[in-house]
Parts: sequence; C-alpha cells; structure tokens
Amino acid sequence: MEEPPRGRSHTVTTTASSFAENFSTSSSSFAYDREFLRTAPGLLIVAEIGLCFNSSAFILYLSAAVVDASSVSPERDSHNFNSWAASSFFAFLVTICYAGNTYFSFIAWRSRTVQ
Repeated sequence: MEEPPRGRSHTVTTTASSFAENFSTSSSSFAYDREFLRTAPGLLIVAEIGLCFNSSAFILYLSAAVVDASSVSPERDSHNFNSWAASSFFAFLVTICYAGNTYFSFIAWRSRTVQ
C-alpha cells in the first residue's frame, strides 16, 4: 500500500558560511610564500626548474641549429647565403649559451642535493 506524498514545508532555512565571509584574495592563505624560496627545498625546486628549462631549451635549439646549418646551400650565387650562414652561426652560439647554462644549473642542483 502506497502512502500519499507528504507536502513540503514552505520554510527555507539559510545559514551563513564562515568560509564565505572570510574569503578574500588578500588573505594570507593565498599569499605567495616568499620565505619558502629561502629554504633548502625551495632553492632545490627553483634549481630543478632551471635545470629542466635550460636542458630542454638546449635540446630544442640544438635541433634547430642543426636543421638551419644543413639548409645552407654552399653555392655563393645564392643571395641568401650570408643570411643563412649568419643565422646558423647565431643558432649555434645560442645553443652553446644554453649548454653552459644547463651545466651551471646542474652543478648548482648537484651541490644542493649533496648538502
């Protein structure tokens, strides 16, 4: 036997949330923790990010420099020869800079993990 549906109350009860009242973007819980970067784990994270960025940039620039150098035609008649040669030179120069940066980032990361 089925019961007849009950009528619902027309009263609505609301409560204020303490979280909603205290929420603001200037709250200290959302503030950037500048002191974290001065700790050993903070420095290690920054060093790892730098190492990953520099090594990936080195690999990408190296591949671009190789493609750029292989596309230079050796004929002097080509009017873009000097432009292609200069771009290849500077591509390898940037690649060497990123390689050096990767090396120094690795040394910094390695010295922090040993401590």
